Parts: sequence; structure tokens; C-alpha cells
Amino acid sequence: MAAIAPFCGILYDPERAPASQVVAPPYDVIDSEERARLAARHANNSIHLILPQAAASDGAAASGAAGDKYAAARATQSEWLDSGVLRRDQRPAIYRYHQVFTSAELGGRTVTRRGFIAAVRLHAFDEGVIMPHERTLRGPKIDRLALMEATESHLSQIFGMYQDPSGGTDRVFNELERRKPAIDATTDDGTRHLLWRLTEREAIGQLTRLMAPLKIYIADGHHRYETMLAQRQRASERAGGQLPEHAAVQYATMFLANMNDPGLVVLPTHRLLHDVEGFSPEDLIAAASTYFDISTIPGAAHNAQRLRAELATASSKRPSFAAVWPFQEDATVFSLKPQAKSEFLPTHAALRELDVSILHGIILEELLGIDRAAQEAQTNIRYYKDTQKALDAIADCKGQICFIMNPTPVEQVKAVADAHEVMPQKSTYFYPKIASGLVFRSVSADEELD
Repeated sequence: MAAIAPFCGILYDPERAPASQVVAPPYDVIDSEERARLAARHANNSIHLILPQAAASDGAAASGAAGDKYAAARATQSEWLDSGVLRRDQRPAIYRYHQVFTSAELGGRTVTRRGFIAAVRLHAFDEGVIMPHERTLRGPKIDRLALMEATESHLSQIFGMYQDPSGGTDRVFNELERRKPAIDATTDDGTRHLLWRLTEREAIGQLTRLMAPLKIYIADGHHRYETMLAQRQRASERAGGQLPEHAAVQYATMFLANMNDPGLVVLPTHRLLHDVEGFSPEDLIAAASTYFDISTIPGAAHNAQRLRAELATASSKRPSFAAVWPFQEDATVFSLKPQAKSEFLPTHAALRELDVSILHGIILEELLGIDRAAQEAQTNIRYYKDTQKALDAIADCKGQICFIMNPTPVEQVKAVADAHEVMPQKSTYFYPKIASGLVFRSVSADEELD
């Protein structure tokens, strides 16, 4: 099953590049404005590697890399390694990683998510060791493969989960966590990031044995995982099919968290619909009443905290979601009827329990005619992570209707993956995101793991 290994990570020299000034969010949530802000924060910010630009300001023009953003990333990486901004650890390690965070969605309470970063042997999905739960798109994989090939590195981690109710994997790190962390950084969202190096061979061996019988479920990073599979295939072809068993490229780089960790938080992602031809909320409710029991939460259209609480109560009985539209004071709750039947309902029991699958199948596709292609292209959909911002957007008439969702429980993610099914896009939002720039891993042709 899951085979993990330590590796010699590449980390910033804290004297040259203070962690809080060089870490960044994942590449796929950064727009051009935020990229510019991060690039200006510090000359060595990790944004220059994870989201490169072919420009002299990225230090690439002097190396002849201008015009090719991937070559620019390679030139920047080489310069930082040569100058000592980046330093390779001399001893293989597994990296313990804590994130201390809060969110309005959590009522302001502080939470710590615990996990570790390791090399994880790659497996095709049909081998049943690494389990996905969502579809991927071709475009992001092309971009990430070009960057991985140019830098011969994994510059960020895939977020994976495993199930260990005993907590034995976490206890391996008990002594380590009493030491001063190698990295202590805070990102703009207020999340504190702590990183330790576990180098003791006995402890690493114990962790490896505990992980061996387990499956790993991808929480976030499906595109990057498939890209790492493609990178391994290319490396194998270059090696004439004789890729060494422990070649670094045989492994993904992953952050792994225990599903049983109370700090593993999934937040909802809400859907705001716009420009749906012929849309009428009254017509939608009339058509939806065939499949749903419809109720209202008086005065909840502008109160995120109350709406979340009331919706959670409704969803504890059967799959439910809420809707709000402009000039409305009340929220409308859609609760699936126990005997509801539709060709647009998922056939597998694991998916029939998911409010997002029901919303996308019956409401979006059957009743509103927004097919899967339009959903994936986000033709009529905008997504909101923050409940209050979603409610404010619909109150400001930025859409025709906003669907307020529940968080998808981790147990349902596991059930869908175990059934080899997939969820609609943006069904899960594991909060917070893994920071980029904490640790990089080389997968060059001559790199092997112990």
C-alpha cells in the first residue's frame, strides 16, 4: 500500500530569506495583482518559482531565459542555489508541519491542523493505493508538467489524507514537537506555519511501518498528482524503461494529514448563478418541489452565522442546501425527499448523500439546463468560500440566486473515493491551503531516495 520515504529537502536560508516574506499561497489561487504584490514583498519570494514570469524582474533575462517562463524559473532556482538563498538539507528528513488558524466559518475559534511532508511512491489511480475524488482538466497539467520538467523539482505539495484512528502516526512526532521549529512563519490570512525536521532513523522507520498498510486520499492537488505521474512516465521513457526503483521521480511530494485529526477542517463552497436564460426563482421552486421539501428560515438572508446553524440542523436529517436571491429577507431551504427519483440524481449511495451532487444534478443540470461542460467552464457559476461574502454578493444583485452549501464531511470524501466515484468541481475546500515555499524537493535524473 502506501510507501513513504524521507528526502533531503531544499529550504530557504532564514538569514537570507525570512520565511514570512517568502512563502506564498498555492499557485492556482493567485491572481495577477497578488502575484505582483508577493513579488514585490521580497526578491526571493517563492512566487518567482511556483508562478514564474519570463521577465528581467524575475532575474531570468541575464541568463537568456526571457521569453520562456519555465526557463526563467530554472534560472532563478539555479541562482538561488548557487548563492545560498536556497540550501539543501544534508540528512534525509520527514517534515512535521502544523498550521494554526481561524476563520469566521469556524466562529472565530483557533484550530491546529497537524500533518507531515514526505515523498510518497506514485501509483496509478486504478491500483487503489492513492485515491482521487474529483475530475481534472487538461490545461493545468500541461503548465505544471512544463514547470516540473524545467526545474526538475516538486515546488509544492499535494494534500493527502489517511485514516489512523489510533493516532500512532501523530505520536511519532511528540518529542520532535517539543523542540524549536525550523520554520515559524505567518501568512497574510493570519495562519501560522510551523515546520520541524524529523531525521531520526528509528522514528522514520516507525512512521513508515505505520503508513505501509494505509490508503492515501487526495484532498487537494489532483492535477499535480496526475502531472507527477506524467513526469515519471517521461523519465522512464528517457531511461529506456529502466528507471531505478528508488529514483526520486518515482515519488510524489505530499503533505499527509490524519483524517481523525480534529484540526482537519473542510469548509463549504457556495454557488452564485448569473446570466441563466429565463431564470425565475418562483419557477425554480415550483419545479424543485417535485424532488425537495421546501422551507424558509425567516430573516436569514443576510445573517451568515444563523443560516449556517439552521442549515446544519436541516442537513443532519437529510441532504439539504439553502438559496437566497436579490431583494429577499428569508433563506429558502431545499431538503431532498426520501423517495425522490431523477435520472440526474447520482446512482451511487455515497454521492446521493452529497448536497453538492444533488444540487449539480437536479437543480443545475435538470431544472436550469446548465450541463456538465458549462459547469466545468464556470459559464454561469461563481464560487464563494466565505458565507457572508456570498450573501452580500447576492444582496448587491451580482447574481440571480446564491446556493449556500454545507461543508462536505471527510467521511463522505473517503466513501466517494472508495467507491471510485468523483464529486462535482469544488465540492471540498480544505482550509487552510498548504503554503508554498516551505520546502522543495529535487527529482533530477541522478536523484534517488534511501
